[in-house]
Amino acid sequence: MYKTTLKDIPSVNKVIHEVKSHIDLHENYLKKIVTNEISKIRYDIEKGKYHKKSDEILKLVKTNIIKKSNYSLKNIINGTGIVLHTGFGRAPFSAQALKNIAKKMEGYVNLEFDLDTGKRGDRQSHVRDHISAICNSESAMIVNNNAAAVMLAINELASGGEVIVSRGQLVEIGGSFRIPDIVKKSGAFLKEVGTTNRTHKKDYENAISVNTKLILWVHTSNYVIKGFTNSVKLDKLVGIGRKHNIPVMVDWGSGSFLNMKQLNIANEIPVNKIMVNNPDILTFSGDKLIGGPQSGVAIGKKKWIDLLKKNTLYRILRCDKITIGLFEENLRSYRRYNYTKNNLSLKMITTKQNVLQNRATKIINSLRKKKKNDLGIKIISSEVEAGSGSLPEEKIKSVALLFEPKTMSVSKLSHLFRIGTIPVVGYVGNGKFHIDLKAILPNQISNLIKAIENI
Repeated sequence: MYKTTLKDIPSVNKVIHEVKSHIDLHENYLKKIVTNEISKIRYDIEKGKYHKKSDEILKLVKTNIIKKSNYSLKNIINGTGIVLHTGFGRAPFSAQALKNIAKKMEGYVNLEFDLDTGKRGDRQSHVRDHISAICNSESAMIVNNNAAAVMLAINELASGGEVIVSRGQLVEIGGSFRIPDIVKKSGAFLKEVGTTNRTHKKDYENAISVNTKLILWVHTSNYVIKGFTNSVKLDKLVGIGRKHNIPVMVDWGSGSFLNMKQLNIANEIPVNKIMVNNPDILTFSGDKLIGGPQSGVAIGKKKWIDLLKKNTLYRILRCDKITIGLFEENLRSYRRYNYTKNNLSLKMITTKQNVLQNRATKIINSLRKKKKNDLGIKIISSEVEAGSGSLPEEKIKSVALLFEPKTMSVSKLSHLFRIGTIPVVGYVGNGKFHIDLKAILPNQISNLIKAIENI
């Protein structure tokens, strides 16, 4: 076995000279990735783990550098079955929506310019009235995510004062962000009431003091407490707020513009039905079940929304022109009768199991017999979740391709799918590899067939 030494390592300049004609990158970035690659090889050589000759090392480094110089953000095939996958950007966008937004975004746009008056405009004007009409609120605004909307509202309404929250609603959302932490960072003081499973009206009333600035009601959209429970209904909480002249805010989490039960998915109450209770502020995610870009929406009383826009934090948390443009496009997908056609998230979540079964059959029938045998592919029924903390209790029927490869390990197969020309990400369960069809776009089926054939 050849004993590699540090002298076998090619110089950074030599590697750059060999690859620069194949790569279009800033020279500093190219030098950085070459240096990192060589440093890893040097580490393995020093540990005695490397046994390649100098020409082999140069060839390997060149191959890895060219691969790493490609675009990092890639289009992938989501075979996990999770439509709203946080790691994959949550709500998927349709090609048509992106084409529509691309036409509008070329060059300059009237983001903060009123074409009628010729004066400075408000970026929220492009979506404010549309959101308000759908949600049945006086006013509305968007920021870069729901956590930002919650923090901005608490900072404006309750900084320096107390925020009353039921202990049963002190949720943690993705990435270990917790309601108590958001309240603290907002400059307010958390005042917990009730217990984990039971909170009563008197708990809120007894907690109110001269320092109370806000009552916060949090929708536990990513978990469910069952059994011996009690919570105060929002209309009762709003009544307490009115009695003591304290604003009531709702963090509705995922949010929905539609009655999910009518779509045979879940009994998730749409935002406009929540607004019937007349809270002062309600926030929710603009992506997830809404299907828009990553954003947070705040709706409610005009006087409060106007104050949020004057808050210094708003400039930090406001959305850019791309997000606003995409969100406006998403709002227009909510037309009567054809919302599942124009909104890709809802279209995929509501795709029937028999439709997925037909797609799976098409895939199987398109594969060579030897390929099917080598990979041990078969069709199975499956159940998936919407994802991103949305509809946590609801299982959605789906169909998956199950792989039991004969010539390689399941982990090797999974890796080969991920590093393909178009990466395919599935999941391993019970020692078998799965590609679920629930979150795979119809126009990706032909690419999935190619990806399977290329393994």
